[in-house]
Amino acid sequence: MGTKNTSVRPPAESRNDGKSHSSQCGGVTHDNVRHTTRFTVVGNHLAQHTALSLLAIGLAVHIQSLPSGARVDINSLAARFPEGKTRIAGALRELETHGYLRRTRLRTQQGRMVTRTVSCNQPGRTGGEDGPSPPPRPPRRTAEKPPRRRVLPAVPEPVYPTPDLLQTALGVLSGLRRTDPRLLISATDAEHLVPGVAAWLERDLTPEAVHRALTNDLPQEPLHRPAALLAHRLTAQLPPLPPFRAERPSARHPLQNCDTCDRAYRAAEPGTCGGCRI
Repeated sequence: MGTKNTSVRPPAESRNDGKSHSSQCGGVTHDNVRHTTRFTVVGNHLAQHTALSLLAIGLAVHIQSLPSGARVDINSLAARFPEGKTRIAGALRELETHGYLRRTRLRTQQGRMVTRTVSCNQPGRTGGEDGPSPPPRPPRRTAEKPPRRRVLPAVPEPVYPTPDLLQTALGVLSGLRRTDPRLLISATDAEHLVPGVAAWLERDLTPEAVHRALTNDLPQEPLHRPAALLAHRLTAQLPPLPPFRAERPSARHPLQNCDTCDRAYRAAEPGTCGGCRI
């Protein structure tokens, strides 16, 4: 008995009644010769594709047989084949839809727009792996990332950031827009700038003085990043610390004897102690 070759695909069924016909009734027979040079390996997933048109299948085989760098634009293919630009363009779209072509538009260094075409002999795979080709995945729409926020310059830090001090500093920043509407800042920017204003208030400046320092001599042109301008001023114009004032020690009076109870107490002049005055 012969051994059945399980790797051979079953013959295609007739579209008339589903019954196979012998070669005597018009069925195809193959007179094959093994190629050793100038041949292209084409998968049956392309040659027997059920969704592609015959023009698209033939065009895909032609493109896969070309060397890298060959021109496969619509004009070049229309000059090579008699089908015309409209039918060739439709066939290219079919191949692109089913993953046999990838076309992207690129700009050259000279500013010209060119089309880069990649031919895939096994859609969804690379390196010529064996096995059935998975169906092409629909393109996924990725959410656009928000523009990256530039970091504000650093601001001075207060020595003792008490809650009352920070609240006063926030009030100074909130009031800037009343003097100049261009100094309207976000809550995030205000949170970054509050320590810098608090450092100014620690240097014996009043909130009104800090307000004037941040709003005087502003540029006339529009302020694209008012928070960055305020951060620069808080750092570049930071006033020095106030001079240290040492407390004077209290004077120690000499000991005196109370004229009434004769107890010792301290006072500048002799007399009665505090207990005897009551």
